[in-house]
Parts: sequence; C-alpha cells; structure tokens
Amino acid sequence: MSRVLIVDDDPAIRSMLVELLTDEGYETLVAGDGRTAIEIAQQRAPDVILMDLMLPVLDGGSATRMLKDDPKTNPIRIIAMSAGANLRQQVNELPADGVVSKPFDLDALLADVSIQLRFRAAPHPDGSGHRE
Repeated sequence: MSRVLIVDDDPAIRSMLVELLTDEGYETLVAGDGRTAIEIAQQRAPDVILMDLMLPVLDGGSATRMLKDDPKTNPIRIIAMSAGANLRQQVNELPADGVVSKPFDLDALLADVSIQLRFRAAPHPDGSGHRE
C-alpha cells in the first residue's frame, strides 16, 4: 500500500484529503507544519508528499528544499499545493516533483498522486534498480 503524507495547516483540507486518499486505498499520514512534515518523512518514508506552501513553523517551500537536499528523503515525490498566485510566484524556485493549484480538482489530484507513484517506482536510468 502506498503511503501519502498530507501537509496542510487547514484541518478541513487535511481531513478531506485523508478521506479521499483512504477511500482510494492509500495509507495516509498528516502534518500541520513543515517541521513536523520533515520529521514524519524521515521516520515513516512516505511515497508521496502533498505539501502546502503556506505553512506555520516552517513554510512548505523550505521544507521541500530540505527534504530534497537530504539523501534519505530525496527519493520521496513531492507535490506542492497552494493558491494559484502563490504557486506561480514560487514554482520555478521549488524542487517539487509536481504542483497543484488550490482549490484543486480532486480527480486531477488523484491522477497527480498516481503519476508521482509511477515515477517513484521506476528503475533508475543507469539500470541499478535504485529509485529516482
């Protein structure tokens, strides 16, 4: 079962995404800020992280960069989520693997998660079998 970490400071959005992803057969983890997200990612190694950019304690952009800079968490696929204007301002600076604008289309979000899982499962181009 694939594991998805949902990082959003809005409890209603977290709850809605947990329900949606659980119904689709995913195991879900949740965090309300970037620092907690990093701790959970290091301990539980999710396959995909849905990372809101506007977060307390540590913003989602900084958390994404820290996760991608750490060899242990670098393979985790990260989908950045934010309101359209925030996302457009930061998208070129983010090392995220995908982006989703809020409010999001739930079918498109599920498709993005599925796509990122396929990338995560793909063998490394050098044939070593290591995940990207």
